[in-house]
Amino acid sequence: MPPTVRDPSRSSINAPTSYLSNVSNFKIIESTLREGEQFANAFFTTEKKIEIAKALDDFGVEYLELTSPAASTQSYNDCKAIVGLGLKAKILTHVRCHMDDARLAVETGVDGLDVVIGTSSYLREFSHGKDMQYIIDTATEVIQYIKGEGLEVRFSSEDSFRSDIVDLLNLYRAVDKLGVNRVGIADTVGCASPDQVAELVRTLRGVVSCDIECHFHNDTGCAIANAYAALQNGATHVDTSVLGIGERNGIPSLGGFIARMYAADKEHVKAKYNLPKLREIENIVADAVGVAVPFNNYITGYCAFTNKAGIHAKAILNNPSTYEILRPEDFGMTRYVAIGHRLTGWNAVKNRVDQLGLGLTDSDCKRVTNKIKNLADIRPLSLDDVDKLLR
Repeated sequence: MPPTVRDPSRSSINAPTSYLSNVSNFKIIESTLREGEQFANAFFTTEKKIEIAKALDDFGVEYLELTSPAASTQSYNDCKAIVGLGLKAKILTHVRCHMDDARLAVETGVDGLDVVIGTSSYLREFSHGKDMQYIIDTATEVIQYIKGEGLEVRFSSEDSFRSDIVDLLNLYRAVDKLGVNRVGIADTVGCASPDQVAELVRTLRGVVSCDIECHFHNDTGCAIANAYAALQNGATHVDTSVLGIGERNGIPSLGGFIARMYAADKEHVKAKYNLPKLREIENIVADAVGVAVPFNNYITGYCAFTNKAGIHAKAILNNPSTYEILRPEDFGMTRYVAIGHRLTGWNAVKNRVDQLGLGLTDSDCKRVTNKIKNLADIRPLSLDDVDKLLR
Protein backbone atom coordinates (compact mmCIF):
# COMPACT_ATOMS: atom_id res chain seq x y z
CA MET A 1 0.00 0.00 0.00
CA PRO A 2 1.50 3.42 -0.92
CA PRO A 3 2.25 5.85 1.93
CA THR A 4 -0.60 8.17 2.90
CA VAL A 5 -0.09 11.75 1.70
CA ARG A 6 0.03 14.26 4.58
CA ASP A 7 -2.80 16.76 4.72
CA PRO A 8 -1.20 20.21 5.35
CA SER A 9 -4.52 21.68 6.54
CA ARG A 10 -4.42 19.36 9.56
CA SER A 11 -0.76 19.88 10.40
CA SER A 12 0.66 22.66 12.55
CA ILE A 13 4.11 22.09 11.04
CA ASN A 14 5.08 22.59 7.43
CA ALA A 15 6.24 19.62 5.39
CA PRO A 16 9.89 18.71 6.12
CA THR A 17 12.52 19.89 3.68
CA SER A 18 14.10 16.42 3.53
CA TYR A 19 12.45 13.04 3.45
CA LEU A 20 10.68 12.31 6.75
CA SER A 21 13.02 14.26 9.05
CA ASN A 22 11.61 17.01 11.27
CA VAL A 23 14.85 17.67 13.15
CA SER A 24 14.66 21.30 12.01
CA ASN A 25 10.88 21.45 12.15
CA PHE A 26 9.43 20.31 15.49
CA LYS A 27 7.28 21.54 18.35
CA ILE A 28 7.59 21.02 22.09
CA ILE A 29 4.66 19.95 24.23
CA GLU A 30 5.95 20.94 27.66
CA SER A 31 4.44 18.65 30.28
CA THR A 32 5.96 19.81 33.57
CA LEU A 33 2.47 20.79 34.71
CA ARG A 34 1.07 17.34 33.82
CA GLU A 35 3.74 14.64 33.68
CA GLY A 36 5.81 16.66 36.16
CA GLU A 37 2.99 16.53 38.71
CA GLN A 38 3.49 12.76 38.72
CA PHE A 39 7.04 13.19 40.06
CA ALA A 40 7.35 11.71 43.56
CA ASN A 41 8.13 15.05 45.25
CA ALA A 42 5.83 17.28 43.22
CA PHE A 43 3.24 19.52 44.83
CA PHE A 44 2.51 22.65 42.82
CA THR A 45 0.29 25.37 44.24
CA THR A 46 -1.78 27.40 41.81
CA GLU A 47 0.68 30.26 42.21
CA LYS A 48 3.64 28.01 41.44
CA LYS A 49 1.90 26.55 38.39
CA ILE A 50 1.29 30.05 37.09
CA GLU A 51 4.94 31.00 37.68
CA ILE A 52 6.14 27.88 35.83
CA ALA A 53 3.65 28.40 32.99
CA LYS A 54 4.75 32.01 32.47
CA ALA A 55 8.45 31.05 32.54
CA LEU A 56 7.94 28.28 29.98
CA ASP A 57 5.93 30.64 27.81
CA ASP A 58 8.77 33.18 27.95
CA PHE A 59 11.15 30.40 26.92
CA GLY A 60 9.01 29.84 23.84
CA VAL A 61 7.54 26.34 24.10
CA GLU A 62 4.65 25.92 21.69
CA TYR A 63 2.35 23.98 24.02
CA LEU A 64 1.76 23.61 27.75
CA GLU A 65 0.12 20.36 28.86
CA LEU A 66 -1.82 20.43 32.14
CA THR A 67 -3.12 17.76 34.49
CA SER A 68 -6.63 16.54 33.67
CA PRO A 69 -9.33 18.69 35.26
CA ALA A 70 -11.01 15.40 36.20
CA ALA A 71 -8.14 14.65 38.60
CA SER A 72 -9.38 17.00 41.33
CA THR A 73 -11.29 20.20 41.97
CA GLN A 74 -8.03 22.14 42.23
CA SER A 75 -6.76 20.67 38.95
CA TYR A 76 -9.94 21.91 37.27
CA ASN A 77 -9.50 25.39 38.78
CA ASP A 78 -5.81 25.49 37.88
CA CYS A 79 -6.65 24.66 34.27
CA LYS A 80 -9.02 27.60 34.12
CA ALA A 81 -6.50 29.91 35.81
CA ILE A 82 -3.72 29.11 33.34
CA VAL A 83 -6.08 29.39 30.36
CA GLY A 84 -6.97 32.85 31.67
CA LEU A 85 -3.35 34.07 31.54
CA GLY A 86 -3.52 34.67 27.79
CA LEU A 87 -0.15 33.06 27.10
CA LYS A 88 1.33 32.64 23.64
CA ALA A 89 1.62 28.87 24.11
CA LYS A 90 -1.42 26.74 23.40
CA ILE A 91 -2.90 25.17 26.51
CA LEU A 92 -3.68 21.45 26.43
CA THR A 93 -4.96 19.06 29.02
CA HIS A 94 -4.38 15.33 29.17
CA VAL A 95 -7.53 13.23 29.60
CA ARG A 96 -8.68 9.64 29.56
CA CYS A 97 -10.63 8.46 26.54
CA HIS A 98 -13.94 9.03 28.30
CA MET A 99 -16.79 11.43 27.55
CA ASP A 100 -17.06 12.68 31.15
CA ASP A 101 -13.37 13.70 31.15
CA ALA A 102 -13.69 15.31 27.73
CA ARG A 103 -16.73 17.40 28.70
CA LEU A 104 -15.05 18.60 31.89
CA ALA A 105 -11.90 19.57 29.98
CA VAL A 106 -13.85 21.52 27.37
CA GLU A 107 -15.47 23.54 30.18
CA THR A 108 -12.06 24.90 31.24
CA GLY A 109 -11.48 26.72 27.94
CA VAL A 110 -8.29 24.89 26.93
CA ASP A 111 -7.11 25.00 23.31
CA GLY A 112 -6.98 21.23 22.94
CA LEU A 113 -7.28 17.83 24.53
CA ASP A 114 -4.67 15.09 24.62
CA VAL A 115 -6.73 11.90 24.75
CA VAL A 116 -5.11 8.62 25.84
CA ILE A 117 -6.05 4.98 26.39
CA GLY A 118 -3.95 1.90 27.09
CA THR A 119 -3.56 -0.51 24.17
CA SER A 120 -1.04 -3.11 25.32
CA SER A 121 -2.25 -6.51 26.47
CA TYR A 122 -1.02 -5.62 29.96
CA LEU A 123 -3.19 -2.51 30.21
CA ARG A 124 -6.18 -4.01 28.45
CA GLU A 125 -6.18 -6.91 30.91
CA PHE A 126 -5.05 -5.28 34.14
CA SER A 127 -6.10 -1.63 33.77
CA HIS A 128 -9.30 -0.79 31.87
CA GLY A 129 -10.24 -4.31 30.74
CA LYS A 130 -11.57 -3.28 27.30
CA ASP A 131 -11.00 -4.81 23.87
CA MET A 132 -9.78 -3.02 20.74
CA GLN A 133 -13.25 -2.59 19.25
CA TYR A 134 -14.42 -0.87 22.41
CA ILE A 135 -11.34 1.39 22.27
CA ILE A 136 -12.06 2.38 18.65
CA ASP A 137 -15.75 2.99 19.35
CA THR A 138 -15.07 5.10 22.44
CA ALA A 139 -12.29 7.02 20.70
CA THR A 140 -14.66 7.82 17.84
CA GLU A 141 -17.26 9.25 20.22
CA VAL A 142 -14.75 11.32 22.20
CA ILE A 143 -12.87 12.65 19.16
CA GLN A 144 -16.05 13.65 17.34
CA TYR A 145 -17.23 15.51 20.43
CA ILE A 146 -13.94 17.43 20.82
CA LYS A 147 -13.81 18.30 17.14
CA GLY A 148 -17.41 19.44 17.32
CA GLU A 149 -16.33 21.89 20.04
CA GLY A 150 -13.72 23.29 17.65
CA LEU A 151 -10.72 22.21 19.73
CA GLU A 152 -7.44 20.61 18.83
CA VAL A 153 -7.27 16.89 19.56
CA ARG A 154 -4.48 14.38 19.89
CA PHE A 155 -5.24 10.70 20.29
CA SER A 156 -2.56 8.51 21.83
CA SER A 157 -2.16 4.88 22.69
CA GLU A 158 -0.51 4.09 26.01
CA ASP A 159 2.29 1.51 26.24
CA SER A 160 2.60 1.66 22.45
CA PHE A 161 5.80 -0.36 22.21
CA ARG A 162 4.26 -3.36 23.96
CA SER A 163 1.05 -3.17 21.92
CA ASP A 164 0.25 -5.43 18.99
CA ILE A 165 1.40 -3.59 15.86
CA VAL A 166 -1.65 -4.58 13.80
CA ASP A 167 -4.03 -3.39 16.53
CA LEU A 168 -2.03 -0.20 16.89
CA LEU A 169 -2.01 0.71 13.20
CA ASN A 170 -5.70 -0.11 12.79
CA LEU A 171 -6.50 2.20 15.69
CA TYR A 172 -4.33 5.04 14.37
CA ARG A 173 -5.79 4.65 10.89
CA ALA A 174 -9.31 4.89 12.32
CA VAL A 175 -8.68 8.05 14.36
CA ASP A 176 -6.73 9.66 11.52
CA LYS A 177 -9.82 9.31 9.32
CA LEU A 178 -11.78 11.17 12.02
CA GLY A 179 -9.49 14.17 11.54
CA VAL A 180 -7.36 14.28 14.69
CA ASN A 181 -4.57 16.87 14.67
CA ARG A 182 -2.05 14.38 16.03
CA VAL A 183 -1.70 10.77 16.93
CA GLY A 184 0.61 9.94 19.81
CA ILE A 185 2.92 7.07 20.58
CA ALA A 186 4.02 6.52 24.15
CA ASP A 187 6.90 4.47 25.51
CA THR A 188 5.12 4.31 28.85
CA VAL A 189 7.60 2.00 30.57
CA GLY A 190 10.78 3.23 28.88
CA CYS A 191 11.53 -0.06 27.13
CA ALA A 192 12.09 1.20 23.56
CA SER A 193 15.42 1.74 21.82
CA PRO A 194 16.08 4.36 19.11
CA ASP A 195 15.98 1.66 16.42
CA GLN A 196 12.56 0.49 17.60
CA VAL A 197 11.32 4.07 17.70
CA ALA A 198 12.59 4.77 14.19
CA GLU A 199 10.83 1.68 12.84
CA LEU A 200 7.48 2.40 14.49
CA VAL A 201 7.43 6.10 13.60
CA ARG A 202 8.44 5.39 10.01
CA THR A 203 5.67 2.81 9.74
CA LEU A 204 3.12 5.13 11.32
CA ARG A 205 4.17 7.98 9.02
CA GLY A 206 3.09 5.79 6.12
CA VAL A 207 -0.32 5.12 7.66
CA VAL A 208 -1.56 8.52 8.90
CA SER A 209 -1.68 11.98 7.36
CA CYS A 210 -1.81 13.93 10.64
CA ASP A 211 1.07 15.00 12.90
CA ILE A 212 2.79 12.51 15.21
CA GLU A 213 3.52 13.24 18.87
CA CYS A 214 5.94 11.19 20.95
CA HIS A 215 6.13 10.60 24.70
CA PHE A 216 9.17 8.70 25.97
CA HIS A 217 9.94 7.55 29.50
CA ASN A 218 13.53 7.37 30.68
CA ASP A 219 13.61 4.14 32.72
CA THR A 220 16.42 2.72 30.57
CA GLY A 221 18.13 5.99 29.67
CA CYS A 222 16.96 6.37 26.06
CA ALA A 223 14.31 9.09 26.32
CA ILE A 224 16.20 11.92 24.57
CA ALA A 225 17.79 9.61 22.00
CA ASN A 226 14.35 8.16 21.29
CA ALA A 227 12.84 11.62 20.85
CA TYR A 228 15.57 12.51 18.36
CA ALA A 229 15.11 9.23 16.48
CA ALA A 230 11.38 9.92 16.30
CA LEU A 231 11.93 13.35 14.75
CA GLN A 232 14.40 11.92 12.26
CA ASN A 233 11.73 9.52 11.07
CA GLY A 234 8.69 11.74 10.74
CA ALA A 235 7.43 12.68 14.22
CA THR A 236 6.53 16.34 14.66
CA HIS A 237 5.94 16.92 18.39
CA VAL A 238 7.93 15.83 21.47
CA ASP A 239 6.82 15.85 25.11
CA THR A 240 9.31 17.23 27.67
CA SER A 241 9.38 18.29 31.30
CA VAL A 242 11.76 20.59 33.17
CA LEU A 243 14.63 18.50 34.61
CA GLY A 244 12.85 15.47 33.16
CA ILE A 245 10.58 15.10 36.20
CA GLY A 246 7.65 12.75 35.95
CA GLU A 247 6.42 9.27 36.82
CA ARG A 248 9.35 7.09 38.00
CA ASN A 249 12.44 8.35 36.12
CA GLY A 250 10.47 10.83 34.05
CA ILE A 251 10.67 11.83 30.40
CA PRO A 252 13.06 13.88 28.20
CA SER A 253 14.20 16.94 30.12
CA LEU A 254 13.52 20.22 28.39
CA GLY A 255 17.19 21.19 28.73
CA GLY A 256 18.51 17.85 27.51
CA PHE A 257 16.19 17.83 24.53
CA ILE A 258 17.16 21.41 23.67
CA ALA A 259 20.85 20.49 23.88
CA ARG A 260 20.33 17.61 21.44
CA MET A 261 18.37 19.77 18.99
CA TYR A 262 20.86 22.66 19.29
CA ALA A 263 23.65 20.27 18.29
CA ALA A 264 21.58 19.23 15.27
CA ASP A 265 20.51 22.71 14.12
CA LYS A 266 21.92 25.49 16.28
CA GLU A 267 20.51 28.45 14.37
CA HIS A 268 17.00 27.00 14.28
CA VAL A 269 16.96 26.41 18.04
CA LYS A 270 18.49 29.82 18.82
CA ALA A 271 15.89 31.58 16.69
CA LYS A 272 13.01 29.62 18.19
CA TYR A 273 13.66 29.59 21.94
CA ASN A 274 14.83 32.02 24.62
CA LEU A 275 17.78 29.85 25.63
CA PRO A 276 19.16 31.99 28.52
CA LYS A 277 15.79 31.53 30.26
CA LEU A 278 16.45 27.81 30.74
CA ARG A 279 18.51 28.16 33.91
CA GLU A 280 15.83 30.25 35.63
CA ILE A 281 13.09 27.75 34.73
CA GLU A 282 15.11 24.83 36.07
CA ASN A 283 15.84 26.66 39.32
CA ILE A 284 12.13 27.44 39.78
CA VAL A 285 11.13 23.81 39.30
CA ALA A 286 14.03 22.37 41.30
CA ASP A 287 13.12 24.59 44.25
CA ALA A 288 9.42 23.70 43.91
CA VAL A 289 10.04 19.95 44.09
CA GLY A 290 12.88 20.06 46.61
CA VAL A 291 15.77 18.78 44.49
CA ALA A 292 19.08 20.25 43.36
CA VAL A 293 19.90 20.78 39.70
CA PRO A 294 22.26 17.83 39.01
CA PHE A 295 26.00 18.60 38.75
CA ASN A 296 26.04 17.04 35.28
CA ASN A 297 22.76 18.52 34.11
CA TYR A 298 22.58 19.35 30.42
CA ILE A 299 23.66 22.98 29.84
CA THR A 300 23.07 24.32 33.37
CA GLY A 301 24.87 21.83 35.62
CA TYR A 302 27.91 23.35 37.27
CA CYS A 303 30.19 20.91 35.44
CA ALA A 304 28.56 21.40 32.02
CA PHE A 305 31.16 23.90 30.81
CA THR A 306 34.02 23.10 33.20
CA ASN A 307 37.30 21.89 31.70
CA LYS A 308 40.00 20.34 33.84
CA ALA A 309 42.60 18.21 32.06
CA GLY A 310 45.61 20.12 30.81
CA ILE A 311 45.24 19.12 27.15
CA HIS A 312 41.55 20.05 27.24
CA ALA A 313 42.26 23.40 28.87
CA LYS A 314 44.94 24.35 26.32
CA ALA A 315 42.66 23.51 23.39
CA ILE A 316 39.62 25.24 24.89
CA LEU A 317 41.61 28.41 25.50
CA ASN A 318 42.81 28.40 21.88
CA ASN A 319 39.45 27.46 20.34
CA PRO A 320 36.42 26.47 22.49
CA SER A 321 34.96 24.38 19.67
CA THR A 322 37.70 21.79 20.20
CA TYR A 323 35.85 20.39 23.23
CA GLU A 324 32.47 22.16 23.22
CA ILE A 325 29.53 21.28 20.98
CA LEU A 326 27.36 23.79 22.88
CA ARG A 327 28.37 27.45 23.20
CA PRO A 328 27.77 28.48 26.83
CA GLU A 329 27.23 32.09 25.77
CA ASP A 330 24.12 31.10 23.80
CA PHE A 331 22.54 29.86 27.04
CA GLY A 332 23.68 32.73 29.24
CA MET A 333 26.34 30.47 30.79
CA THR A 334 30.14 30.79 31.03
CA ARG A 335 32.93 28.25 30.66
CA TYR A 336 35.39 27.63 33.46
CA VAL A 337 38.89 26.20 33.31
CA ALA A 338 39.82 24.49 36.59
CA ILE A 339 43.50 24.82 37.47
CA GLY A 340 43.92 23.87 41.14
CA HIS A 341 44.65 20.18 40.65
CA ARG A 342 47.34 17.66 39.68
CA LEU A 343 46.08 17.44 36.07
CA THR A 344 46.57 21.14 35.35
CA GLY A 345 48.78 22.45 32.56
CA TRP A 346 50.82 25.59 32.33
CA ASN A 347 48.68 27.08 29.55
CA ALA A 348 45.69 27.12 31.89
CA VAL A 349 47.83 28.65 34.63
CA LYS A 350 49.09 31.31 32.20
CA ASN A 351 45.51 32.15 31.30
CA ARG A 352 44.78 32.80 34.98
CA VAL A 353 47.92 34.93 35.21
CA ASP A 354 46.66 37.04 32.32
CA GLN A 355 43.22 37.36 33.95
CA LEU A 356 44.85 38.70 37.09
CA GLY A 357 47.15 41.04 35.14
CA LEU A 358 50.32 39.57 36.61
CA GLY A 359 53.63 40.02 34.80
CA LEU A 360 54.83 36.43 34.91
CA THR A 361 56.90 34.92 32.10
CA ASP A 362 56.21 31.53 30.56
CA SER A 363 59.06 30.12 32.65
CA ASP A 364 57.48 31.57 35.79
CA CYS A 365 54.13 30.02 34.84
CA LYS A 366 55.70 26.60 34.31
CA ARG A 367 57.48 26.83 37.67
CA VAL A 368 54.24 27.74 39.50
CA THR A 369 52.42 24.97 37.65
CA ASN A 370 54.83 22.43 39.13
CA LYS A 371 54.15 23.87 42.61
CA ILE A 372 50.41 23.57 42.05
CA LYS A 373 50.76 19.94 40.93
CA ASN A 374 52.92 19.06 43.95
CA LEU A 375 50.52 20.66 46.43
CA ALA A 376 47.49 19.15 44.68
CA ASP A 377 48.96 15.70 45.23
CA ILE A 378 48.65 16.38 48.96
CA ARG A 379 45.32 18.24 49.31
CA PRO A 380 42.57 19.92 47.26
CA LEU A 381 43.37 23.48 46.18
CA SER A 382 40.88 26.32 45.89
CA LEU A 383 41.20 29.11 43.35
CA ASP A 384 42.30 31.39 46.20
CA ASP A 385 45.11 28.94 47.00
CA VAL A 386 46.24 29.07 43.36
CA ASP A 387 46.05 32.85 43.24
CA LYS A 388 48.25 33.11 46.34
CA LEU A 389 50.89 30.97 44.64
CA LEU A 390 50.73 33.13 41.53
CA ARG A 391 51.16 36.33 43.48
